Amino acid sequence: MYNIELYLLIPFVVMLLSIAIMPLLAPRFWGKNANKLLFVLIIAVPTAVMLSRAGLGDNLKHQMLYDYVPFIVLLAALYVVTGGIRINYTTSPTPVVNAAIMFVGYGLASVVGTTGASMLLIRPLLEINRDRQYKVHTILFFIAMVANCGGVLTPLGDPPLFMLYLRGAEFSWFQTLFPQWVFVGSVLLAVYFIIDTYIWKRKELLGVRPRSEGEFDEPVKISFSGTVNIFYLSAILLAVAFVNPAKIPAMAAEDAPWYMRFLREIVLMVVLILSIVSTRRRVRKENHFSWEPITEVAILFVGIFVTMTPALLYMSENAASLGITEPSQFYFLSGALSSFLDNTPTAVAFHTIAAGLPVAEGATLMAGIPETMLSAIALGSVLFGAMTYIGNGPNFMVAAVAENEGVRMPSFFGYIFKFSLLVLLPTYILVALVFF
Repeated sequence: MYNIELYLLIPFVVMLLSIAIMPLLAPRFWGKNANKLLFVLIIAVPTAVMLSRAGLGDNLKHQMLYDYVPFIVLLAALYVVTGGIRINYTTSPTPVVNAAIMFVGYGLASVVGTTGASMLLIRPLLEINRDRQYKVHTILFFIAMVANCGGVLTPLGDPPLFMLYLRGAEFSWFQTLFPQWVFVGSVLLAVYFIIDTYIWKRKELLGVRPRSEGEFDEPVKISFSGTVNIFYLSAILLAVAFVNPAKIPAMAAEDAPWYMRFLREIVLMVVLILSIVSTRRRVRKENHFSWEPITEVAILFVGIFVTMTPALLYMSENAASLGITEPSQFYFLSGALSSFLDNTPTAVAFHTIAAGLPVAEGATLMAGIPETMLSAIALGSVLFGAMTYIGNGPNFMVAAVAENEGVRMPSFFGYIFKFSLLVLLPTYILVALVFF
């Protein structure tokens, strides 16, 4: 028992609220990574000192070495490798074409991660739709499907799933969420196709300046550059699936040397470096590749992982008294926090809560908790991450790319009221009714 004092939770609350509010209150200040780093250090360093004095230094060390490092290395590897693949499209921006890109991106998200799939497909999608007058709805559905919901089937798909994987969920277990994945994808894709078809026929072709089908006609051409990175993506997938303590017990031995404990991360860093060295600069330049997004994620999550250490310990100690016992409660509550905070620490927090609850006799366990609860936490954290721009890292990245290309995206609250509450929330409620 640690008897966590409540004041130790304040930095975590401040950190998460800052991520949600600072982009609105001080967008210019928050837009620079140097300022974010300063802000994080001001919060994280005193917190680390307080934790050490409270006897929690070893817990903090474990959190940073065995949670943060694997998390950021995987994200960086996916970001760099997918940034080296260039997809060139020449085709018409019809509802069928847009829906096909959504479909492909939804499937890719579980293989290359929501960040990788988003950065891989958002620019071709914008290029295809450059001459359409109405395309905001396409970007919104892209954020929901490709940057969030599609990444349910593997630990590579979304950071919260990777954190659950690090806590003992088997790589293949996530495929048990296939029915929910198909259900959500089918509903969102059908709704998008109906909306885009209506806009295409009623507004694009019959708009203020009348258009004809032939005006958009272009032969379908698809080409790829940087294809060596497809091999690197396969290497990342194999590393996560097979370079782990379950497959290599020596990695978890108490006397294991550091290079054995971090063997997976070493492999991923080698893949990252090979991608940088072997990919032509022209490919990354055409993709507008930048280190800024992944640097921002690395900085912010230092603050998150440092400050959430006492919060996780507190939740573990007080899980039974919080009154959260049913899978549907884990689903909606983890979803609610994922919507307005960040879904990675949310998944970790609710896994900690579930691990502190008594286990019913005969319950099937995965990652130390009943499978039904793990499913609820995984789905709630991933799906509801699409409810706001701040629910998942790729959301802001996609919106920023779209705005740089001249698309006027909705405001923070406009996104919620015009899209999330009207489209996403009803879909997620249906998931609860069908599967929980």
